[in-house]
Amino acid sequence: MKWTRKKAWALGGIVALVVMAAVAAGPIMSRVEQPAYKVMYSDGAIETRYYGPMIAAEVEVKGERKAAINEGFRLIAAYIFGENKPNAKVEMTAPVQQQSVRKIAMTAPVTQQAGDESWTVRFIMPMRWTLETLPIPNDSRVTLKPLPAKCMLAIRFAGTANDSVIQTKTEELRKYAFNRKLTTLGEPQFAFYNPPWTLPLLRRNEVMFEVAASSCG
Repeated sequence: MKWTRKKAWALGGIVALVVMAAVAAGPIMSRVEQPAYKVMYSDGAIETRYYGPMIAAEVEVKGERKAAINEGFRLIAAYIFGENKPNAKVEMTAPVQQQSVRKIAMTAPVTQQAGDESWTVRFIMPMRWTLETLPIPNDSRVTLKPLPAKCMLAIRFAGTANDSVIQTKTEELRKYAFNRKLTTLGEPQFAFYNPPWTLPLLRRNEVMFEVAASSCG
């Protein structure tokens, strides 16, 4: 019995260490460069932000949302880790962004089968790089794209960002924009800041809509 109790204590200690490591690792691994923005207005978890011009490395992936972001992450990670000319490394940034690509003909009725949607997955490149200095991707699916300055409406939330939660937060943000007469532009963007082993309560996720520039004053 004593030996069993010792084993239980030892196992409990290991579990505690794993939990502590997970608690520490998530925020530490997420301390990478993030896109700079200025908060123009804040209302609880919702912010109106001004983002200056940026450069994104992005890919377009077809399929279910979660599978698409995993594939997109893999392709862009390969680029920044050296799959480029001249085999240079680009610093990792956060968040990984995902946005639906709506390429549907203007006909009626419109139907869409599960899994046939296309997604843009992107990383914002570190500020020190320009289009002229960034390495050229070896994979033609990876493109470097300049992004103009934008005004974004964002809602921030923790936890596991599954499809149901993302849909709820998207509708919450749509309702907020409607009630305040803010004009949203395009499809919602999803942003995920933490590695997958981060404890859910420590994760930072966001849903964002581009809004009219007048919203940022």
